[in-house]
Amino acid sequence: MNLILALAIGLIFGIGVYQLLRRDLIKSAMGFVLLFTAVNLLLLAVGSYEGTNPAYTNQGDDPSDPLVQALILTAIVVSFGAYALLLGLVNIVSARFGTAQTDDVDQLQR
Repeated sequence: MNLILALAIGLIFGIGVYQLLRRDLIKSAMGFVLLFTAVNLLLLAVGSYEGTNPAYTNQGDDPSDPLVQALILTAIVVSFGAYALLLGLVNIVSARFGTAQTDDVDQLQR
């Protein structure tokens, strides 16, 4: 894997984790997207043998593995569904409590 690509993926992953741990629900949702994007890019980067041959070609001895590409497409669909659910929950919390800050949300039942 290219060093610049590895550093970029690590930076996106770090920013995603940082945003996920914020107190604002909208910034946390954006961190969730960045985190899943970094994981998908990491899977894509480590899934190709040479990085020059696409899947299902006869141009060389080591074509890319199509299984990794199928897994990434599945992960993207699952992350979109989870992100839609997360945005729905953020919408409900902000409408019910009038804020997106987790510190301002009181009246939670135990």
